[in-house]
Amino acid sequence: MKEYIEKAYVLIEALPYFNQFNGKTFVIKYGGSIMTDEKLKKNLFEDISLLKLVGINPVIVHGGGPAINEMLKKLQVKSKFVNGLRVTDQETMEVVEMVLGASINKEIVAMINQLRGKAVGICGKDGGLIKATKKRFPDNDIDLGFVGEVVSIDPTIVENLIANDYIPVIAPIGCDDEGNTYNINADTVAGKLAIALKAEKLIYLTDVDGIRLNPEDENSRASVLSFSEIKDLIEKGKIQGGMLPKVESCIEAVSQGVVRTHILSGLLPHPLLLEIFTDQGIGTMIVND
Repeated sequence: MKEYIEKAYVLIEALPYFNQFNGKTFVIKYGGSIMTDEKLKKNLFEDISLLKLVGINPVIVHGGGPAINEMLKKLQVKSKFVNGLRVTDQETMEVVEMVLGASINKEIVAMINQLRGKAVGICGKDGGLIKATKKRFPDNDIDLGFVGEVVSIDPTIVENLIANDYIPVIAPIGCDDEGNTYNINADTVAGKLAIALKAEKLIYLTDVDGIRLNPEDENSRASVLSFSEIKDLIEKGKIQGGMLPKVESCIEAVSQGVVRTHILSGLLPHPLLLEIFTDQGIGTMIVND
C-alpha cells in the first residue's frame, strides 16, 4: 500500500506542471551515449510520448556522431577533425546525410510510434526549415568542407506538424541557396529552432548531470545558474569543451525569448520526467539575470 501512496504523491507533485506547460513547446536535443543504450532510449521515448499525452508539444533534434563514425569506418572512409569539427568532403557528407536523415531519424520515429506516439521525421532541407551556409573561421585558413552553420530557420513545417498533433523529429542537415548540403552542429540547430518556435523550454540531454561548479566533483552540480554565474564559470575555465556550445546556445535562446533552458544527463532512467515534473529536477536550469 505504501508504494501506491508514494505513486499518488508523485502524480500530485507533477499536476501543477501539467497545467503550467499544457500547449507549450519543448525543443529536446537528443544525443550522446544514450543513443547506444536500448533501455535508456526506450525510457526517453516513453517520456516524450507522455509529454505529448499531457498536452506538451515535444520537438526532437538529434545528433549521431558515434553512428556516423561507425558507418564511415565500415565504408573505410577516413575522418579528419579540426577544432572538434569533422572535415566533411562530398563522400563524407553523403554518409552523414544517410546516417542522420535515414537510419537514426527513422529509428527514433519508429520507436515513438511503437509507443503510440505520432512522430514524423524530417531534416532541415525539408520545407526550407534550415537555410545554411559554409562554416568559416575568422582566419579563413581552415576549410571544413560541407560543415555548415545556420543562416535562418523557417519553422513553418514544424509548426504545421505540431498543429496536426505530430512529434517532429529533426536531423540537423541544411542547405544553401545553391542547393549545397551541410552538416550542422545539432546543439546549435536545437537552440536556433527553439528561438524560432518561441519554445517554452530548450533541453539538452548529455552524458553528464548538468553544469558542475567544480568539473572534477560529481556532487557539485548547480540546479539553477544565471547568466552572470555562467559567465564567471566560463572565465574561470569551469565550462569548456563540448559543454561550451550547449551553454552558449542556452544563453542565446533565453536572451531571445525561450523561457527556460536545461542541461541534464540522459543516462538516468526517465530523465525528462524527473527534470520537468519534480520540484528539485536532476540537471541545471539556466535563467536570465
